[in-house]
Amino acid sequence: QVQPVESGGGLVQAGGSLRLSCSASGSIFGVTTMAWYRQAPGKPREFVASMLLDGRTDYADSVKDRFTISRDYAQNAVYLQMNSLKPEDTAVYLCSVRQFTVDYWGQGTQVTVSS
Repeated sequence: QVQPVESGGGLVQAGGSLRLSCSASGSIFGVTTMAWYRQAPGKPREFVASMLLDGRTDYADSVKDRFTISRDYAQNAVYLQMNSLKPEDTAVYLCSVRQFTVDYWGQGTQVTVSS
């Protein structure tokens, strides 16, 4: 199985940028979709972006044209470049890695955007 570990969060002013990283340790065999989700205090977890094994991407409407997901297949890593950040982007960002039919989650990294 894999164990995702996120990094790259922090405090940034509105309009700024951050790049999140997620490295999934363990076997890469059977890994397909890698994705980012986020959860703000008092709110449910929401989808942010995903990249399939064939490179196709999907984004939440709220982050389209601002966030970009990328992937290093050899390193079993996924990244999220976040530009033009807004206070409403403040949340814990979690990495999800699907291996066969099981989704593995990291502990998350905090992103705080000040106005």
